[in-house]
Amino acid sequence: MKKDKLSWKEGLRLNGRAARLLWKNYPQVFISDALKEVFSTLIPFVNIWFSARIIGELAGARNRETLIYMILILLLANLLLSVLRAAFVRWNETALWVAYRSKETLFDEKLLSMDFATLDNSHTRDLFLKIKQNESWSDWGFPRMLRYAGSLVKAVIGICGTLALTWNLFLLQVPEGAGGLSVLNSPVVNIVMIALMFAAVILSPAISKKSMDYWTNYSEEARFGNRIFTFYTYYFGIYERRRALDARMYRQDIICRNNMEKGDMFGIKSPIAALARGPMGMLSAAADTVSRIFTGAVYLFVCIKAWAGAFGVGEVTQYISAITMLYGSLALFLRTVGEMQTNASFVKDILDFLDIPDDMYKGSLTVEKRNDCKYEVEFCNVSFRYPNTEEYALKNVSLRFRIGEKLAVVGENGSGKTTLIKLLCRLYDPTEGEIRLNGIDIRKYDYKEYMSVFSVVFQDFALFAFSLGQNVAATEQYDEIKVKKCLKEAGLEERITCMKSGLETYLYKDFDEEGVEISGGEAQKIAIARALYKNAGFLILDEPTAALDPVAEYEIYTKFGKIVGGRTAIYISHRLASCRFCDEIVVFDKGRICQRGSHENLLADTGGKYYALWNAQAQYYKSPAAAMLNAETSGIK
Repeated sequence: MKKDKLSWKEGLRLNGRAARLLWKNYPQVFISDALKEVFSTLIPFVNIWFSARIIGELAGARNRETLIYMILILLLANLLLSVLRAAFVRWNETALWVAYRSKETLFDEKLLSMDFATLDNSHTRDLFLKIKQNESWSDWGFPRMLRYAGSLVKAVIGICGTLALTWNLFLLQVPEGAGGLSVLNSPVVNIVMIALMFAAVILSPAISKKSMDYWTNYSEEARFGNRIFTFYTYYFGIYERRRALDARMYRQDIICRNNMEKGDMFGIKSPIAALARGPMGMLSAAADTVSRIFTGAVYLFVCIKAWAGAFGVGEVTQYISAITMLYGSLALFLRTVGEMQTNASFVKDILDFLDIPDDMYKGSLTVEKRNDCKYEVEFCNVSFRYPNTEEYALKNVSLRFRIGEKLAVVGENGSGKTTLIKLLCRLYDPTEGEIRLNGIDIRKYDYKEYMSVFSVVFQDFALFAFSLGQNVAATEQYDEIKVKKCLKEAGLEERITCMKSGLETYLYKDFDEEGVEISGGEAQKIAIARALYKNAGFLILDEPTAALDPVAEYEIYTKFGKIVGGRTAIYISHRLASCRFCDEIVVFDKGRICQRGSHENLLADTGGKYYALWNAQAQYYKSPAAAMLNAETSGIK
């Protein structure tokens, strides 16, 4: 698949903008790379010039003092330039390493700041993965941009330096007694030689770029192959241990190996390998052939002119080396410019990602700070469709959350329960209708302040490889007494006493060999403690006890009223028996509210959805733990 061709004007604009962005963040990379190439390029020029003088002296007067003087100057110049080059190489390597690592913050800041609706969009995720795969398989995008400054500086200095060393090659005349070789004095010969050089300089990089085009046009296939390789090697068996267990139990390594072989985009049987054996390889060889032919022509021209007496043997070394370097420098300049044009299409993907707009209105009203947590929220005829879908996830929902009460939201999968919470937390805005906080449309409030009203335990919550205290507080510094209180309320008090470093114990072993591995139930309790620590006006629990055993679940519910305190609590669950402690239950079906009321009232409606769901789960309420839970929760308020 070929990438869309960009005009040179558009390519220049994209490269210019990317260069300004990278310069703003990593100027030391460009400065160190340029200085490194300055001294790297000066070293061969010094060697060429002094070598020509030394050889000339050896072929002529052979003055010992002159030779010693020039050799010493050459050695000292090489020493000084090499030391400076080494210093700037070191600086550049360090700066590049820092830039390669920290450039991810450009993407992280964008991901963390963009609207959740945009982040949750498949187009955004695909574009981001495309950028990372481009970097992974061939460093396309910003990684290559970081190296172009040095290449251009090297090419420009090389061109200027070699012109200074070769300009008089075409001016020195062959003596009159050279016979037929006097034709070398003709301006036509010089023009032909110069034209040959420029033809080779233009032709070789152009052919090389044609060869590279096969590689860049292979980007879609390469990304796909890289995804397969990454999934079946890293994510399947190393980074996601839950997959590694099934891989061993069910010998999924066999199907993995087969899929990797089918998706091998770089092996000897792959399309790119066929291209390498065919047109891509032929073009690369042709580019190299043009270069060799030109080098041979240079040797022939310089040697014949020296043989005819235009200059001495020392100048032969100077002119041959300098013209070869001139050709290489011109070719490097054109090749770099051509590669920058090719890279511009990959840079465009990055800039398109960074330019993704935030369409959600953030608001400006200040949310009233209430110590009593008395916030009232109301859904007013709210309907919602997810982007790029026609079906409504919620339709005409009107619901008021009464201050200080506990509300359970139940229903089958896909009935709209989690969507209700996403709208309430303003991760999405309603398609129709409005949501009000204390009588005001939530879109008018400052977005971050509005988010502070809610403490949420999502169904797919995440903990991090930080200390236990930092996970609960979600901050680096925390109140130890408050953290312990929240963990106790969440039922994790005994587990803390077993941890060697207490609240400073790291979860998992990513950053600390003594980190602890926690079970799914323990992780869920930590997530609940985190929600309690925030102490927001609304406490939202989306399947908060799904990973807990019946006894642990029972412990949570028996003290749920104490945990919630005077806050408004919204509880989503599939386990209807665990909803009995709530003041009211709202039943969703196909995106609409079909029933609402207390557990007893809803169960009394034998034709209702709640009754059908209850009886479908009735067999699970017969265990001793469930019976205990049913008996106890029926009286919890």
